[in-house]
Amino acid sequence: MQAIPQTAAAPVHLPFYRQLYFQVVSAIVIGVLLGYFEPQYAQQFKPLGDAFVKLVKMIIAPVIFLTIVTGIAGMTHLRTVGRVFAKTMVYFLFFSTLALIVGMIVAHVIQPGAGMHINVADLDQSAVQGYVSKSHEMTLTGFLMDVIPKTLVSPFVGDNILQVLFIAVLFGIALAMSGDHGKPVLNFLEALTIPVFKLVNILMKAAPLGAFGAMAFTIGKFGLSSLVNLAWLVGTFYITSLLFVVVILGFVARLCGFSVLKLARYLKAELLLVLGTSSSESALPSLMHKMEKAGCSKSVVGLVVPTGYSFNLDGTNIYMTLAALFIAQATDTHLTLGHQIMLLLVAMLSSKGAAGVTGAGFITLAATLAVVPEVPVAGMALILGVDRFMSECRSLTNFMGNAVATVVVSRWEKALDYDKLDAALSGEELPDALPVPQAATRQA
Repeated sequence: MQAIPQTAAAPVHLPFYRQLYFQVVSAIVIGVLLGYFEPQYAQQFKPLGDAFVKLVKMIIAPVIFLTIVTGIAGMTHLRTVGRVFAKTMVYFLFFSTLALIVGMIVAHVIQPGAGMHINVADLDQSAVQGYVSKSHEMTLTGFLMDVIPKTLVSPFVGDNILQVLFIAVLFGIALAMSGDHGKPVLNFLEALTIPVFKLVNILMKAAPLGAFGAMAFTIGKFGLSSLVNLAWLVGTFYITSLLFVVVILGFVARLCGFSVLKLARYLKAELLLVLGTSSSESALPSLMHKMEKAGCSKSVVGLVVPTGYSFNLDGTNIYMTLAALFIAQATDTHLTLGHQIMLLLVAMLSSKGAAGVTGAGFITLAATLAVVPEVPVAGMALILGVDRFMSECRSLTNFMGNAVATVVVSRWEKALDYDKLDAALSGEELPDALPVPQAATRQA
């Protein structure tokens, strides 16, 4: 179908001081300085970060529900939904496993824990008992059962993304099967999408305050000096995650005809927000909007991004195997090849339940080590002090992994507008169009 000509005026280019990424960067720098020079005072700003994350979580459920339902209901054939989901899960499984293997290989090559000769009996195990107790709740059966909500509306008053995803997919399929009888409902939901995304834009205005509060508290509470003793582990994790994104994901992106560095530049405001809040969830609504704006199919975005937040945690997976082998090396624990394979298999399962849990990466590591007793769980006390700093890198890597996956799956589905993608990644000012009901623009 011939594209409808655009008659809207070109968007006005905002001055740099009014752009979100500049405001977030400034807020992070101010937060770091305040946390370093006035640590006690800086810790009092923690509510700002917590409040912003709560604001974003408040809007996540309706954003996901509306995007997925309208996307699925607009598909001509329901088998398309199954095909997209199958491709998405294959992609997630492959790269999640690859991330685990990368973390394990780097731990063997760099050996960040070698030479520490820590006696497990000397460690303060009480500090990690809370995480260990939470890890016992993260069984595979419990995780799968928790995907099914108690009622049809309970996912919207909880914080489980997968429950919202589950309800949205089922409702979208039911709406698509309703034919003409479901058109009034679909039209209403498409119209409702506009004010919901307007609300997202309003909430994002508070992002600098949230980033400032979270960063000021982190530096004030833990201090820059807390990185000194375990800087080798932290540095290794950051470099490994960076290479994973630039080399591995960059290679995948190149095969699909785009640059991962340009994609990172396009998402710079969201990446800085993730860095400031140490939560990839804080940028989820904005990521979905910007990926659709960059030419990815609405239905693919609606399925890939929310699912990826539970099943495509590349940063968390690198962290798990790297941290587990660091503990083994630091405590002089010898692991056979069989033990390491078992560790890998258990981590593949336990990492799938990491999303939506406070301290998810640390808790998931505890769940993994509890099943592989050869690595002492008490050794987690070694990394407890710097885990907060590594959580930022985990979130950034998870975020980029899901952004790349969205473009790749859209390309596989032949549901990618290359002109829009090229324009977005080239830094061109695109109309900040909110999702407008236009049945004629949907792809069959």
